[in-house]
Formats: sequence, C-alpha cells, structure tokens
Amino acid sequence: MGAIMRLEYGNEEIKFKYRPIEGVKNVTEKPAYLVLDGQQRLTSMYRTTYSKDPVETKTDKGKGIKRFYYLDIKKCMDDNEDRYDAILPVPEDRRIKTNFGREIELDLSTKEFEYKHEMFPINIIFDSSAREDWADGYKEYHKYDKVFMERYKSFRTNIIETITNYKLPVITLGRETPREAVCKVFENVNTGGVALTVFELVTATFATYEFDLRADWEICKGIIRGIHESLNTDVMHGVDKTAFLTTITLYTTYFSDTMTTCKKKDVLALNFESYKANKPAVLEGYKMVRKFLFSQYVFRMRDLPYTTQLIPLVAICAVIGKSTFNLPQTQKILARWFWCGIMGEMYGGANETRYANDIEDVVAEIQGRESLNRTVNGAYFSASRLISLQTRNSAAYKGIMALAYRESCCDFMKGTTMDIVKSMDESPDIHHIFPEAYCIKQGYLKSKWNSIVNKTPLLPESNRQIGGEAPSKYSQKIMKAAQIDEAQLRMRVESHLVNYDAFIQDDFDTYFIDRAKAIMKVIEYAMEKTISDKGAEQTINNYGVSLED
Repeated sequence: MGAIMRLEYGNEEIKFKYRPIEGVKNVTEKPAYLVLDGQQRLTSMYRTTYSKDPVETKTDKGKGIKRFYYLDIKKCMDDNEDRYDAILPVPEDRRIKTNFGREIELDLSTKEFEYKHEMFPINIIFDSSAREDWADGYKEYHKYDKVFMERYKSFRTNIIETITNYKLPVITLGRETPREAVCKVFENVNTGGVALTVFELVTATFATYEFDLRADWEICKGIIRGIHESLNTDVMHGVDKTAFLTTITLYTTYFSDTMTTCKKKDVLALNFESYKANKPAVLEGYKMVRKFLFSQYVFRMRDLPYTTQLIPLVAICAVIGKSTFNLPQTQKILARWFWCGIMGEMYGGANETRYANDIEDVVAEIQGRESLNRTVNGAYFSASRLISLQTRNSAAYKGIMALAYRESCCDFMKGTTMDIVKSMDESPDIHHIFPEAYCIKQGYLKSKWNSIVNKTPLLPESNRQIGGEAPSKYSQKIMKAAQIDEAQLRMRVESHLVNYDAFIQDDFDTYFIDRAKAIMKVIEYAMEKTISDKGAEQTINNYGVSLED
C-alpha cells in the first residue's frame, strides 16, 4: 500500500471540490480530510475489502466486468503456493463457468458453498461481526472437525489479523498549508499513480464555482489546434493544459499592479474571474501565433523548435491584439525575437523569468517604448555550434531546417517548394546531401558529413534517387527520372544553399565550407546579429579553415 497523503479540510484559502471514494454511498457530511495521494489504492482496497457491492473492473482487453474476491484458505496456508494465487476473483453471480457458460466449475453463490470450498469472502474482512458469523458457520458446516478448526485458526492468525492490524503510513498536511506547498509536497512524495498537477489543483479550485475546467480545456484545445481552420496541422499539438494556464497567468499578471510572473505558485493563485475574463484574448493570441509560425515556415509539431517559447509569444500577441499583430513592423520585431530565442537556444530550462522578460520587452518595443530586449541581446550563435548539430533533437537544428524552408528550397525531383500544404501532405524529411554510405566509403569525418551542414529537407522520391551514390551520379538519375536539364537541377540544388559546381564535382570539402558559410548568413539574417567567431581558433580547428568571407 505504501503511504497515502491527505490534506486537512477547512482552509478558506483552499476551496477544493471533493467527491467520496468511488463506491461509497449516501455521504452527506463534510470531509475531515481530502486524499491527495493514494486515491486509486484506497478505492481498490475499499471496493474489494469493505464494500458489499461487486467491484467494477475490466478485462485485459478493456471489457467492463464485475467481480467479488475470495481468499482460498487452503492455498493461503500452503507454503508451496504463491500467495497471489490464493486470491480468487469470481463473477457477480459468484459462479465460475466453463464451456461457454454451460458448466459450473465453482459455485460460491451461498455461504454453504463458501464453507464447502473453503473460500473466504474478502469483503467482510474488516466487518468483525460478519467475519465471526462466517467463521461460526464454517466450523459448524465442517462439524467442528479438528483439521478445519486448526486451519481456520491459523488462517485467522496469519492472514486476517495481518491484514486487519496493518498500519497504513499517512502523511497529513494541516489545513494551514498553502496551495503551492500542497502541490510541491505532492510532487516530492508521489512516485506513481495519478499525478496531482497544477492543472488538477486549479481544476479542483474552479470546481467550487460549479465550473468544469477539464471540459473547458477540451473546447480550448480544439481552438488552439485550429481543428476547424481550413489549414489543419499538428503544429500546436504540443500545447498542453498546464502551458495554457501558464499563458493566461502570464497575460493576467502583465496587466496587474504587481510584477509580471507565471511561476507555479502564480498559476495556482490564478483566480476564476481572471481566467474567465482573460481566456478569450489568450485564445485569440493562439490563433495569431499559429499564423505567425506558418509565416516562419514552421508547419508541423516535429519541426517546432520550442513549444515552451509559445507561452510568451501567445501572451505577447494577446496583449498587442490582431490589428497591431498584422503590421509589418510588428512581424519584423516578433521574427527577430523568435529566431534569437531559437538560435540562442534560450528556452531549454526553467523559463518563467524569461517569459516575464519577453512579454515586457517585446510589447514595449512593438509599442515604441524603451525596451531592454533581454532575449535578443543575450542570444548568441557560435560557428562551432553549427557543426555539432547532428540530430533533430535540438532547437537550433529544427530552426535551421525551418530557415531552409523559408529560403524556398526546392525538392530535387519535383522542384516544388516546401509550403504548408506540401509539408503536411508529402512529409518532407531531413536527408544527407552527400549520402552517408558514400561519405563512409570515402573516409570523410562523421562529425562533418553527419552534421546539419550536410543535411536538407527533401521529399521521399528524391531520397530514393539519391541512395548511397555520389552527387555526380545521383544527379544524373534525378535529371533522367524528373525529365529536367542541368540548368533546372542547378536551380533546385542551389536553392538549398549548395555550391552546385562543388556538388556536381563531388568536391566535398569545398561544398561543405561553402554551405556552412551560406547557412550562417541565413542565421545572421534571421537573428539580425553577426556570428562573431567565424575566424576563431576553435572554428578553424573544427572546419579546417576560417569561415570569414
């Protein structure tokens, strides 16, 4: 059973809506305690060991069934039997049947049958009166035979009394415990089961207003994801309910008389009136952000560098409103902040303070007021970082791929650019330009050929033509299959920031350095900042040459 945790009820500052343990009937009085951790375990134990109703459970395939549970006395007292096997579930009619229900294998539908088969009903184990009545009937049925008398005595001592005398550890939080402390303590104690998240605590608080936050979130989630929009993508599917509450809290505190903040304690302190009043503006903010992401060529959730960055971005858009959002100057300011956050890799840790800085700084700049621009000014991208980007796990990696889309790169085979429809319908993926098999055969350094410098988004048809051959060879296959001339192929290859002459001559070293320089120019343009270490010693060590023009 482990330990359970409960909260003493009665703090006027913490108004949680409560419900009785499932299966308990006719409860009218107010609770003395609320169960915070252990609800599932207590429910299971109550329904199996105390309630006289059958337990509602499910089969392995999820089919709903009802069961009573018994202890097989003989198996319980047999040292060669696994104690788990001594617990017997039986159907609601207390008959176990075989042959598609035509034959009764075990009948426990009467007390006499329970005595006969020595099956003790677990749901009377804490009812001392019913338990002793059953024991008397068991002994009488077996005519007070010494063997049965001794077996039951041993069963009572070793099994029943072990269970009824079990001391359950209980952690009790006093009624004066602050709401944020309730959440924090639970996080530190809980190791499984249903986590008591910030959302769950706010849900319980809002329920005192007869408001179902879970149901409301389902409605809001559909709006956030744009399920009724003409262009329906999964780009916003990473926004969860806690991020949603955090965004509303950030927006709310921005307009408050106190400091702008959205830490956990602030989300827990979000009052119902503020939620209802500010939710519409925040939902409009999500609509604007979805449009903004598309404008930056981020179309899918898998390509979104940071889901966390959406929290301040949505709050910013909610503050400035749609008309200001649509202004070209606003789009320019948002884009620079967005790319500085991504390429500076600034949203990977605890971000609540940065969120507060962002909404204050970016809104101030958009409104023409003095701004600290802390994220923009703090962003830094290193030339050496480019060669270290080997997998799609990092935000900078995903960001560079989005920037490649933004440069209108064309698929080698189809010649189409990666707009939103093609991105969703045809699923471009990241592929090596100089193929892996070819690079390994040539003995090139993996740190180079497997870096993002040698990767680009392509459709499956192009990847199949590339195979494991040199660019000079697979380019011939592409021209033949796509029925294009070399001028068209050159245009398509160069749209990926590739030096075509080096590419077609299989000159990996020249191609690699030129593409690294081209990618860094695109990054500098997006960040509106210069990459300062292109000629540094570390850069020369990594690339073999300086990357300065």
